[in-house]
Amino acid sequence: MAYDPHLADELEAAFAARPDVERKAMFGGYCWMLNGNMLCGVEVGRFMFRVGKDLQAEALERPGAELVNFNGRKMGGIIWVEEHAAREAGLENWIAMAERFVGSLPPK
Repeated sequence: MAYDPHLADELEAAFAARPDVERKAMFGGYCWMLNGNMLCGVEVGRFMFRVGKDLQAEALERPGAELVNFNGRKMGGIIWVEEHAAREAGLENWIAMAERFVGSLPPK
Protein backbone atom coordinates (compact mmCIF):
# COMPACT_ATOMS: atom_id res chain seq x y z
CA MET A 1 0.00 0.00 0.00
CA ALA A 2 1.53 3.31 -1.02
CA TYR A 3 1.28 6.14 1.48
CA ASP A 4 1.29 9.91 1.52
CA PRO A 5 4.21 11.28 3.58
CA HIS A 6 2.30 14.52 4.27
CA LEU A 7 -0.58 12.61 5.84
CA ALA A 8 1.92 10.52 7.79
CA ASP A 9 3.47 13.74 9.09
CA GLU A 10 0.03 14.94 10.24
CA LEU A 11 -0.57 11.80 12.26
CA GLU A 12 2.98 11.85 13.59
CA ALA A 13 2.39 15.41 14.83
CA ALA A 14 -0.97 14.43 16.36
CA PHE A 15 0.76 11.75 18.44
CA ALA A 16 3.99 13.63 19.23
CA ALA A 17 3.16 13.94 22.93
CA ARG A 18 1.75 10.41 23.23
CA PRO A 19 4.31 7.86 24.48
CA ASP A 20 1.59 5.18 24.34
CA VAL A 21 1.28 5.56 20.53
CA GLU A 22 4.07 4.43 18.21
CA ARG A 23 4.49 4.42 14.45
CA LYS A 24 5.09 1.07 12.78
CA ALA A 25 5.84 0.19 9.16
CA MET A 26 2.96 -1.97 7.87
CA PHE A 27 1.37 -2.75 4.52
CA GLY A 28 4.05 -0.77 2.66
CA GLY A 29 3.16 2.36 4.63
CA TYR A 30 2.74 3.33 8.24
CA CYS A 31 0.24 2.60 10.98
CA TRP A 32 0.10 3.99 14.48
CA MET A 33 -0.27 1.56 17.33
CA LEU A 34 -1.89 2.21 20.70
CA ASN A 35 -0.52 -0.18 23.32
CA GLY A 36 0.51 -2.51 20.48
CA ASN A 37 -2.88 -2.49 18.71
CA MET A 38 -3.42 -0.83 15.31
CA LEU A 39 -5.19 2.51 15.77
CA CYS A 40 -4.88 4.30 12.41
CA GLY A 41 -2.81 4.64 9.27
CA VAL A 42 -2.40 6.48 6.00
CA GLU A 43 -2.57 5.78 2.29
CA VAL A 44 -2.34 8.18 -0.64
CA GLY A 45 -5.11 10.76 -0.16
CA ARG A 46 -6.80 9.13 2.80
CA PHE A 47 -6.53 8.11 6.41
CA MET A 48 -7.45 4.76 7.92
CA PHE A 49 -9.07 4.44 11.35
CA ARG A 50 -9.83 1.28 13.30
CA VAL A 51 -13.16 2.07 14.94
CA GLY A 52 -14.43 -1.45 15.60
CA LYS A 53 -17.68 -3.00 14.45
CA ASP A 54 -19.80 -1.31 17.13
CA LEU A 55 -18.84 2.18 15.89
CA GLN A 56 -18.68 1.24 12.18
CA ALA A 57 -22.19 2.46 11.26
CA GLU A 58 -21.64 5.78 13.05
CA ALA A 59 -18.30 6.23 11.29
CA LEU A 60 -19.74 5.42 7.86
CA GLU A 61 -22.36 8.15 8.28
CA ARG A 62 -19.61 10.76 8.31
CA PRO A 63 -18.61 12.45 5.03
CA GLY A 64 -15.73 10.87 3.10
CA ALA A 65 -15.86 7.57 5.01
CA GLU A 66 -15.98 4.09 3.53
CA LEU A 67 -15.26 0.58 4.72
CA VAL A 68 -11.74 -0.67 4.04
CA ASN A 69 -11.60 -3.27 1.29
CA PHE A 70 -8.27 -5.06 0.81
CA ASN A 71 -8.11 -7.22 -2.31
CA GLY A 72 -11.89 -7.73 -2.37
CA ARG A 73 -12.10 -8.50 1.34
CA LYS A 74 -14.08 -6.08 3.52
CA MET A 75 -12.33 -5.31 6.78
CA GLY A 76 -15.09 -4.82 9.34
CA GLY A 77 -14.50 -2.00 11.78
CA ILE A 78 -11.73 -0.35 9.72
CA ILE A 79 -12.62 2.84 7.83
CA TRP A 80 -10.96 4.85 5.06
CA VAL A 81 -11.56 8.60 5.33
CA GLU A 82 -10.74 10.96 2.48
CA GLU A 83 -8.11 13.41 3.70
CA HIS A 84 -10.13 16.63 3.26
CA ALA A 85 -13.20 15.15 4.95
CA ALA A 86 -11.07 13.97 7.87
CA ARG A 87 -9.61 17.43 8.31
CA GLU A 88 -13.03 19.13 8.04
CA ALA A 89 -14.48 16.84 10.72
CA GLY A 90 -11.36 17.33 12.78
CA LEU A 91 -8.62 14.74 12.61
CA GLU A 92 -8.66 14.64 16.40
CA ASN A 93 -12.33 13.53 16.28
CA TRP A 94 -11.47 10.57 14.06
CA ILE A 95 -8.55 9.67 16.30
CA ALA A 96 -10.83 9.85 19.36
CA MET A 97 -13.36 7.54 17.72
CA ALA A 98 -10.67 5.00 16.89
CA GLU A 99 -9.26 5.30 20.38
CA ARG A 100 -12.68 4.54 21.90
CA PHE A 101 -12.41 1.07 20.33
CA VAL A 102 -8.68 0.40 20.34
CA GLY A 103 -8.28 1.74 23.88
CA SER A 104 -10.68 -0.98 25.08
CA LEU A 105 -8.43 -3.75 23.73
CA PRO A 106 -5.87 -5.49 25.94
CA PRO A 107 -2.28 -4.32 25.35
CA LYS A 108 -0.10 -6.51 23.16
